[in-house]
Amino acid sequence: MTRDEVLTVFREAGAILEGHFILTSGLRSPVFLQKARVFMYPDKTEKLCKALADKIAQAGLGQIDYIVSPALGGLIPGYETARHLGVPAMWVEREDGEFRLRRFEMPKGARVVIVEDIVTTGLSCRETVTSLKSLGAEVVAVCCLIDRSGGEADTGVPLVALTEYKVPAYEPDNLPPELASLPAVKPGSRGLS
Repeated sequence: MTRDEVLTVFREAGAILEGHFILTSGLRSPVFLQKARVFMYPDKTEKLCKALADKIAQAGLGQIDYIVSPALGGLIPGYETARHLGVPAMWVEREDGEFRLRRFEMPKGARVVIVEDIVTTGLSCRETVTSLKSLGAEVVAVCCLIDRSGGEADTGVPLVALTEYKVPAYEPDNLPPELASLPAVKPGSRGLS
């Protein structure tokens, strides 16, 4: 899929929002990708994740034993991508502030690809990599539907993105005036009460 095709899926789902948003990283942005609106639609989700699975298969990563995703945002794309690759899907979730593979066992030496929905700074991915490596897994790559960083995110391993969509992000104390004049909202899962 091309960048325009991926963004068309997001637009069709009403998932590209404009305003003043507080991202999970704490950064501020005039654009928010509300991927939950895409994941409402199995056909749109399947289209994106099949394309991501194809890109993973063509990336020369070798054998993949498991797909692991950070909860909550990575659960649906991780599962759907794993389905197209024919491998099991697992997820890490926070326990005492750290990602842990709570519900599953990971054999030492397992070759793992982390699938995330959207990467901005790479922090959740790095935390997932650390968690899995502590179990003896070999994390071969992080893969995502959209890389918001434009290739700048540090995931700790190679990053394979279905597409890049560089969107400005600012420190809260360094906002452009047009953004600072708008009320800030936090629409992501960590902003829900």
